[in-house]
Amino acid sequence: MTIMQATDRAITDRLATDCLIVAIDRSSRDEILRLADALHGAVGMLKIGLQAFIANGPPIVRDVMARGLKVFLDLKIHDIPNTAKRAVAEAAALGAAMLTVHVSGGQAMLRESVKAAEGSGTALLGVTVLTSLDDTELHRIGFPGTSLETALRMAKLAQESGLRGVVASPHEVAAIREACGSGMRIVVPGIRPEGSEAGDQRRTTTPAAAIAAGADYIVVGRPITDAGDPRAAALTLVDSLE
Repeated sequence: MTIMQATDRAITDRLATDCLIVAIDRSSRDEILRLADALHGAVGMLKIGLQAFIANGPPIVRDVMARGLKVFLDLKIHDIPNTAKRAVAEAAALGAAMLTVHVSGGQAMLRESVKAAEGSGTALLGVTVLTSLDDTELHRIGFPGTSLETALRMAKLAQESGLRGVVASPHEVAAIREACGSGMRIVVPGIRPEGSEAGDQRRTTTPAAAIAAGADYIVVGRPITDAGDPRAAALTLVDSLE
């Protein structure tokens, strides 16, 4: 292998690694940090969601970042504009790379949230339709149309409101990419490697299929964190993206 080939391979590996976000859905601080240490350098970011954040508070974000990892703070903020704005400001002050709010909170809430995150370095992402929902559930809670139509409508609203990206199911990625262009970050949860159980996810796909459809980042949880060797599981997944 020439020096140029080795360099190209290193760049490819880095790009594939950067695409992977691992969801750390744990309550124990020690367990979260053990996983953070094990995954350091093998993934692009760790997702700290409601379970880990409520169990440990804001310090868990700082603890993970102190280990040299970026944090995707998935709080899915959804409230009246003033409350959401203040919550976003506090969350952005922690230094997370990305933070989520629900698009269904409405344009006023989204715009106030964008203002609150300005200058922080935290990219605000809008959650469109949860990957645990299908069309039947959407209709039950009052959303007309299909999950695709709903997610696309919400992605456009997020973009119009100034958000830098959205969270969407792999089934909606291609349509959102076409409608919102290359400048909109698309983060895709509900990713399951070949042979993995779907669990409580209803709209899923494989890592490679999500990236091929236009995802910038994929979020994988239990297939990596529940593996006997989480680091090896993460590296195997990264290899599948190259």
